[in-house]
Amino acid sequence: MNTIPRVVLRLASVLILASTPALTFAAEENLFDEYRQMMADDNPAQLAEMQGEEYWKTAGGPKKQTLQGCDLGLGPGKTQGAYAVLPRFFADAGRVMDLETRLIWCMTTIQGRDPAELSGKAFSKQGQPTTDLEGLTTWIAGQSRDRVLAVPVDQPQVRAAFEEGKRLFFYRAGPYDFSCASCHSQSGKRIRLTSLPNLTTHDGAVSAYTTWPTYRVSQGAARTMQWRMVDCARQQRLPELIVGSPVTVSLLTYLAASANGGKMAAPGLKR
Repeated sequence: MNTIPRVVLRLASVLILASTPALTFAAEENLFDEYRQMMADDNPAQLAEMQGEEYWKTAGGPKKQTLQGCDLGLGPGKTQGAYAVLPRFFADAGRVMDLETRLIWCMTTIQGRDPAELSGKAFSKQGQPTTDLEGLTTWIAGQSRDRVLAVPVDQPQVRAAFEEGKRLFFYRAGPYDFSCASCHSQSGKRIRLTSLPNLTTHDGAVSAYTTWPTYRVSQGAARTMQWRMVDCARQQRLPELIVGSPVTVSLLTYLAASANGGKMAAPGLKR
């Protein structure tokens, strides 16, 4: 039996036995780390990356333009290292943007696409093809692999977004009186098989932020950080967040800046 099938079988055993006290949290995490390492060169997110690169270079939208004139913060068309310096303030848009928000802006202004449609259909449902935004985000994030995360918190607008994101992170709301911190302010916690990184620590922020976008094995899809924000709000039973809204961008600014100095490893691979 070769190595990969053996790891897959061991992974399946974890899914079956996870509810038993005999299998510790540390053992589970070590096994999934092994699984990630074995699959690193064959991450299914590569398919989303290929789609994103193709879309970037292909004319589309009502204006029949490519996105190669889109400025992600390093100059028009430059994608290498761009994800590692986002979110940032964009003078042409007059606001702080993360990658996905900036891409929607470029797809709107350069290609003439409808921003409401892009935001409303930003994410694929389970079993559906990768959306244009998911593919673009995954590919551009991959262009920053091994780059050091350096969100420009010296920009006054970014600093303001960071402080607002920090406030929102600890803000309790909804029928269960949850905040982001309810799940992500303690170490060694989990929900079922999902470990909950402590995002109030630098190491926890690095381990989480630098591995997104990621391929979710349980969903068979590449997922992005905006998706993560929207899904967290859903789990908190809050009103659905709007993709690219100031709330999502502020939260992402807080998380990204908290991970400054970490090395990008996206796209990642998660349960």
